[in-house]
Amino acid sequence: MKKKFNESIKSIIKLFNDIKFDKNFEYLCKKSISAINKNHKIIFLGNGGSASDAQHLATELTCKFKKKRRALPAIALTTDTSALTAIGNDYGFKYIFSRQIEAIGNKGDIIIAITTSGNSQNLIEALKVAKQKKIMTFCFSGNKGGKLKKYTQYPIILKSKETDILQVAEIAIGQIYCSILEDYFYKQRKD
Repeated sequence: MKKKFNESIKSIIKLFNDIKFDKNFEYLCKKSISAINKNHKIIFLGNGGSASDAQHLATELTCKFKKKRRALPAIALTTDTSALTAIGNDYGFKYIFSRQIEAIGNKGDIIIAITTSGNSQNLIEALKVAKQKKIMTFCFSGNKGGKLKKYTQYPIILKSKETDILQVAEIAIGQIYCSILEDYFYKQRKD
């Protein structure tokens, strides 16, 4: 048990030591601030554990992270069970996100796909629709970006293939992102 614990912690630390501040992350933060200032929204999506991360990060923006400030427009496309099951049943699981983006995504919005493998077909289909609608796309991904990298304008890639370790790093990067946005809008608040 102790050995497993220590090995996992070492893997997490190794991945965190490999993460560097990169231009795509910086661009994500700047473009997100700009999008919100222009009354656009941040759209998160992912599968499984990444679906939970999408919900978590959207809530950090709509509610609060650490500071009281205005609610920021964000949504996770992973939460509407009626939409997910109807689209999955009527069109197929690979369209559960693309159909929602077709419905509510607009030019000026920001899409953030969260994935460990980068190979989820429903994320790929979603980013295809985003491209047609001229919506800016980012992803947090491991596995060298997988197939999704080809469809993402600004991929943020982590150097790992280990799902559990990637999930720890992706939520940490997502929370840093939320913290940066919160700091900006906290300073802009009207008392």
